[in-house]
Amino acid sequence: MNANALYDTIKLEMNGKTATVTLNRPQSLNAMNPKMMRELLNCLKEIEKDEDILILVLKGEGRGFSSGGDIKEMLDLGGKEEFSEIMDVINDLSMTLYTMNKLTIAGIHGAAAGLGLSLALAADYIICEEDSKLAMNFIGIGLIPDGGGHFFLQERLGACRAKKLMWTGKVIQGQEALMKKLVDEAIPSGKLDRAVEKYITECLQKPLQSIIESKAIFAELNKDRLEKALQLEKAGQWKMRQTQDHQEGIRAFVEKRMPQFKGQ
Repeated sequence: MNANALYDTIKLEMNGKTATVTLNRPQSLNAMNPKMMRELLNCLKEIEKDEDILILVLKGEGRGFSSGGDIKEMLDLGGKEEFSEIMDVINDLSMTLYTMNKLTIAGIHGAAAGLGLSLALAADYIICEEDSKLAMNFIGIGLIPDGGGHFFLQERLGACRAKKLMWTGKVIQGQEALMKKLVDEAIPSGKLDRAVEKYITECLQKPLQSIIESKAIFAELNKDRLEKALQLEKAGQWKMRQTQDHQEGIRAFVEKRMPQFKGQ
């Protein structure tokens, strides 16, 4: 695969049995606009077909992993049909990552927020730097998590702690994320690439086909639950987009001020 020429918003590197996909909109902290979502989905589908690739690494270019969905571009979506189409892309992204017949690794530095965090949580193994900032911060604009955020947070934290994290929008740094078991490894700042390479080396010394087969069993057991969560999130996102609180959250974001929510 020589896919870099095909993509504007992501980068793809192939090295033996490993494919590394890098989110590449550093000027916007890798905010995910519709073009990036579609390019990422296309790239993941192609990697999934490649039987020589056994490990996928997902990371971000520049100062962070991903700040989440590109709010300004998402505001330009038209009516319900266009919204529904992009939500289907998001849902397909999460399902593809979760069920992919590869060992998947998310390498986080800087911000991993909103949809960016949801996609990172879809990976099998998450490594973050200690000064990373993880947040499921949809609450700040009157929305609910998407990309399977409800499912993935429940898997890692349990429902009660997942709700607390979503409802507060709290920003969690690397060591706290490790303590909460939100991630699998927290390493010093600037050491992410080395830590990812170390984990890949360890994995390549193991019977990876056995690991991937076990992953497939867990995915088969859980994918109906994930699919249900994704459909509920799609409906809930549309419902919340009609609320006054969401409109206020967006205005506050654009005006760089604290929102004044009214529960409406």
